[in-house]
Amino acid sequence: MAPISGKDGRPQRPHGKPSAAAQKKRPGLSNSVRIIGGAWRGRRIRFPSVAELRPTPDRGRETLFNWLQGVIGDARCLDLFAGSGALGLEALSRGAREALFVEREPRSAAALRETLATLGGGRGTVIVADAFRYLAGPPRPFDVVFLDPPFAQGRLAELCTLLEHGGWLAPRAYIYLEGAARDGIPPLPEPWETARETRAGEVHGVLARRAGATPRAAGGGSERTDET
Repeated sequence: MAPISGKDGRPQRPHGKPSAAAQKKRPGLSNSVRIIGGAWRGRRIRFPSVAELRPTPDRGRETLFNWLQGVIGDARCLDLFAGSGALGLEALSRGAREALFVEREPRSAAALRETLATLGGGRGTVIVADAFRYLAGPPRPFDVVFLDPPFAQGRLAELCTLLEHGGWLAPRAYIYLEGAARDGIPPLPEPWETARETRAGEVHGVLARRAGATPRAAGGGSERTDET
């Protein structure tokens, strides 16, 4: 018997049988972004649908890691509000010594652990915790911090203060802050200074450095870029 054809003449798939692509998707992990550089370039990061989970877009990550190309190799990285883990995973792909992911949503954290296991990311550790509670605990210094909280939270300034005064930053640390373009980025604590800045659509990103960090590591002096 000839297969039943659809309106376009192609054979219809029997009802109830998913496509091969659909069969490969893991249950509950319908969203994905790709790693754009380094050893894991092109690999997919899958994550669940969770309110306020908003991975930094490809273009934004590419811009950020171009800035950090002289810094990220062998760096100790902290990815607060990790979500999909796109920033910390990109750092590991590009040679970071380690990445610590802090994510309070258990489903997102579980998906991130699974991604690390699939990639062979032994240099990555996932902690299920609220970022503020985590920063209230015993500190350890990091070379690069990714700070991308939910836009509605509006507590970037408080987080910056906790990082600076809580002992979480290496002497020459870099901190990437991401917020809503309509709100802007709050004043940076001493001794931070803006190294790079970008706007893309509704997102405002700032790469800050502690005074004493080598400007060349971020590709030169302060620069602002605007993208549409």
